[in-house]
Amino acid sequence: MSKAYTFYKVIYIAIALFLLLGGNAKGSFVPFLPNDSSEISSIEKAIAFVDAIQDLAPSVYWPNVRPALFLENLKTNIYQPHSPYQGRGTNFCGYGALTYLFIQKDPLGYAQLLLKLFQEGEATYGSTLFKPSTPIKIAAGKLRFKGVLDIRPAEQMWYLCLADHYKGYLNILNRRYDPGDEDRMWASVNYAKFNRMVKKLLKLKSKAKGADLLHPLVGDLFLYISEHLKTGSVVLYINNRLVHKKNNARVKPGFPTHYIVLKEIIKKGNKITLVYWDYGGTTLIELTPALLKKITFGIAHYTKN
Repeated sequence: MSKAYTFYKVIYIAIALFLLLGGNAKGSFVPFLPNDSSEISSIEKAIAFVDAIQDLAPSVYWPNVRPALFLENLKTNIYQPHSPYQGRGTNFCGYGALTYLFIQKDPLGYAQLLLKLFQEGEATYGSTLFKPSTPIKIAAGKLRFKGVLDIRPAEQMWYLCLADHYKGYLNILNRRYDPGDEDRMWASVNYAKFNRMVKKLLKLKSKAKGADLLHPLVGDLFLYISEHLKTGSVVLYINNRLVHKKNNARVKPGFPTHYIVLKEIIKKGNKITLVYWDYGGTTLIELTPALLKKITFGIAHYTKN
């Protein structure tokens, strides 16, 4: 083997390593990966990506997002995909459910997108460009009295971006963010808007039954849900009072305001058990078929397109 060949081989390996590991002018160490992460995404690759980030520099675009907390939040969501938490008292539940689905489908793409948003102030995922407004960039990292969300600036930043980007009929009268709008109609997610976000951002095929004010007409509700759960993800749009009331029998008719991602549904006698993702973890609840029908306004089934 000639010396020239050895020299060029060493140069080639050095260049390949540089492109693989990457870096930026601010001293942050960030791995380089292809833009179309959906073809190679896995939890293992996402973990390798976030673990390779070192000495993350402050962002000029997000003055109130502390780099160390941002990185800790990002790693938590990758290592623990059930951990996204929409915050206590906010209208972020639709964005929380979307984020849970996002991490399940493309954890690497999620991590890359949030990191680029933090470092560059805007980012593209697929055909969607997120270019948050100035009030959003100032607010992220400052939300308080929202439970665990208080110390999760990456999620604050992401939920605010989603609410700023996607609009539905509930947001018509309040389209520009003002402090406290995370608890108001500005952040609300109606059923059609939720399904539109999932289809456009995650490129999933959607089959949605029900509406904001009408219950789904599907015949046997348990059978319909259990059959669709076998072939994809199922999100239920429910009356939020069920989640908080201790006596479920007293739940009165109301408007649906809450999204849960169903993991399992079991029927035993006259009782139905739901196991679902909600508020940063897995919840189990038992109810009658009549109560399930009463609180369910939407059943969305998502499969790969």
